[in-house]
Amino acid sequence: MKHIISFAGSNSKTSINKQLAIYAANLVDDVEVAVLDLNDYKLPIYGIDLENQKGIPEDAHKFLEQIQSSDGIVLSLAEHNGAYTTVFKNLFDWMSRIEGKLWAGKPMLLMATSPGGRGGASVLEIAKNRFPFNGGNIVAEFSLPFFGENFSEGKIINKDLNSELIKQVRIFQKAL
Repeated sequence: MKHIISFAGSNSKTSINKQLAIYAANLVDDVEVAVLDLNDYKLPIYGIDLENQKGIPEDAHKFLEQIQSSDGIVLSLAEHNGAYTTVFKNLFDWMSRIEGKLWAGKPMLLMATSPGGRGGASVLEIAKNRFPFNGGNIVAEFSLPFFGENFSEGKIINKDLNSELIKQVRIFQKAL
């Protein structure tokens, strides 16, 4: 059986992106899903001086091992000021010091959601442009606007948006 990881680029305990990532991962048939939480990976703010003095933290290695041992990645990025959250960027920076191609060519369903109408479009664009340089294999993508209006009780309630996500999940599944 294939093994996928699902996580949000957020450390919010009530992350709307984590809710979306879990929902999407559970739409993938015949896979084992591991839901990762960035709160479980304690990392100091990246800096070259810190790396030179103390090395790369074990939690960065542990997260990278989760990526490398998976068959695919479901990631929903939270957006802060039009970019990655600090916690995600920090994890990304630490992992890239271990392995430049940190995404390891694993098929990825890349998503974002937000309370607003753009659905995290800015952070999605940044990731779509950046991740391929780091071994990202983005095979499917999805943006959910107006999270509060379109997601309830653990699922997307807007029929058209849900159909679009299912279409993207099927593309992702075929790439596994």
